[in-house]
Amino acid sequence: MADLMLGIETSCDDTGVAIVRPDGTVVASAVASQVELHDRYGGVYPEMASRAHVDAILPTVRKVLDDAGLAPEDLTAIGVTRGPGLIGSLVVGTNSAVGLGDGWGLPVYGVNHLRGHLRSADLDEKRVTYPAMVLLVSGGHTLLAHVQENGDVTLVGSTRDDSVGEAYDKVARMLGLGYPGGPAIDRLAKTGTPDVDFPRPAKDLELDFSFSGLKSAVSRFLAANPDHPPENVAASFVEACLDVLLTKCRRALEQHPSRCLVVVGGVAASPQLRERAAALCAETGVELCLPPLRWSTDNGAMIGLAAWDYRARGLQERPRPTTSLTIADW
Repeated sequence: MADLMLGIETSCDDTGVAIVRPDGTVVASAVASQVELHDRYGGVYPEMASRAHVDAILPTVRKVLDDAGLAPEDLTAIGVTRGPGLIGSLVVGTNSAVGLGDGWGLPVYGVNHLRGHLRSADLDEKRVTYPAMVLLVSGGHTLLAHVQENGDVTLVGSTRDDSVGEAYDKVARMLGLGYPGGPAIDRLAKTGTPDVDFPRPAKDLELDFSFSGLKSAVSRFLAANPDHPPENVAASFVEACLDVLLTKCRRALEQHPSRCLVVVGGVAASPQLRERAAALCAETGVELCLPPLRWSTDNGAMIGLAAWDYRARGLQERPRPTTSLTIADW
């Protein structure tokens, strides 16, 4: 039997499905996006997200199988996100995966979404060298973790309140840029000048993050200065975020010797973050490992590759959705 893992990702608002080999080769991948559905709300509406997953998941599985020219009997196993994420969305994914596994006679591995992001940097080709420092930045998470080659993960820093991705989305809403906010903020910031000295929350608090104060500072500034060029506000906000993120990365690399810095999660698609991370790595002599842009946001391929790690460890259970996982949890 060929080594082919079906990966299913439904932690938030995208229905991602892919077929992945153990070496990270992506045989086929598809994502059913819900951007148009949630744009009118300026963010993800959880109940609507879960209902949209119900409609999309089986057609997306069928599309991936058809694109790969495969049948269910060609698959080795199924990997599915079991958490963290929106509970309704997770239930749709895990229940669908278990049903397919039962019907097709395949084992089903419940995968930690954060470990999926960690493995995204090795999709298409192996890039990560160990020990590695991982910066995971997304709409729901901001953390630093030190990772060994055997998959052991030590969480060394996390956010005390909002994630950086959430701050991006909220500031984008303040500026009337729509959803998703991250790409819109980055595009606008490129045209502006960072002329507002926004605070750098938690910059001096070791390796933990905080972005709620920065978000509030932007709100207060816009209320007091409604005519300030929005591109300058965006540029100043991005500069503050990057200053905090890269300061923590530098500190983490000093405290935890690493061969590479891995930047993953949806915010890893930010061209400004990629540029600044490259400069930091060049200065410190550490290799920079980035997933291709298509694998930075949520997708089934990263879950499929992570599921091979679970299989290698002999981990298998009927996945139960949970919102309380950390990156150190299997």
